[in-house]
Amino acid sequence: METLSDNACFGGRQLVLRHASKATGTDMTFGLFLPSEPQGAPVLWYLSGLTCTHENAMTKAGLQGWAAEAGVALVFPDTSPRGEGVPDDDAYDMGQGAGFYVDATEEPWTGHFRMQSYVLDDLPEAVFGAYPLDREAQGITGHSMGGHGALTLAMKAPGRFRSVSAFAPICAPASSDWGTPQLAAYTGDPAAHDATRLLGGGATLPPCLIDTGAADQFGDLLRTEDFAAAAIAARADVQVNLRPGYDHSYFFVSTFAGDHVAFHAEHLW
Repeated sequence: METLSDNACFGGRQLVLRHASKATGTDMTFGLFLPSEPQGAPVLWYLSGLTCTHENAMTKAGLQGWAAEAGVALVFPDTSPRGEGVPDDDAYDMGQGAGFYVDATEEPWTGHFRMQSYVLDDLPEAVFGAYPLDREAQGITGHSMGGHGALTLAMKAPGRFRSVSAFAPICAPASSDWGTPQLAAYTGDPAAHDATRLLGGGATLPPCLIDTGAADQFGDLLRTEDFAAAAIAARADVQVNLRPGYDHSYFFVSTFAGDHVAFHAEHLW
C-alpha cells in the first residue's frame, strides 16, 4: 500500500492511500483519518455520492473534528474503479464515479465494477491488515448514492455493522431514475439493490439514522418517504429526520455531520 499524503488533522492523521484491489482489478485510492490514539479505534466507513471521489467528503464534510473527539477512525473509499481500460459512460450517473456500490454482472461492467466486494471485503482487508483498528466495531454512512450504498450494504452483510446512517440517501432506486437505469445496466435487477424493498422483504438493519433536506432539489428521486414507511412496517430501529430548508449539498452534510458521528460513536464504543 502506497501513502500519497499524510497530514496532521485534529490531533490525528489524515492519510490518502493507494492499493492494488483484487475486487476491481485496478489501483484504488482512499482516504483514512486516524484519531490520536488509533489502537483499537472503531471505524466509520463513509460512502460518497455520484461524481465524487475519495476526496469530496474528506475535504468538505467536516467529519474529522467530530471523529477525533469521539476517537473514531474514518475511511473514505472512492465511488468506482478508474483508469485505463475501465469502462465509462457519457452520463454523469453511470460508469466512473457512479459505481452504486454493487457487483456488476452485466457487460461491459462486470470486469471492474465490483464495489460491493471492494467495500465489504477488499478494502477492509487492506485497512485492518495495516492499521490497529477494531474490526468488531464498524459503522457505515454515506451521502446520496453513498447513502444508498450504506443502507443496502448494511442489510446485505448482517452483523457486520453496529450502526448505519445516511445523508439524503437514494432510498428506492428501483422506483427512481436515480437507480433503475444504472442498476439494470450493472446487474439486470434493480430491486435486488433497493433499500426499501430489501427492508420490506425481511432484511434486518442495525440502528439507523437518516437525515434528508426538505428543500432537497432531488427529493423526488430519493424517495425517503418510501423507506420511512417500510421501516415503520418492519418495526425497524430507524430515525428519519426531514430538515427544513436544507438541500442536497455538502453544506447540508457538514451541518449534521456531528449528529451522525455521535450516533455512530454511541453504538461503536
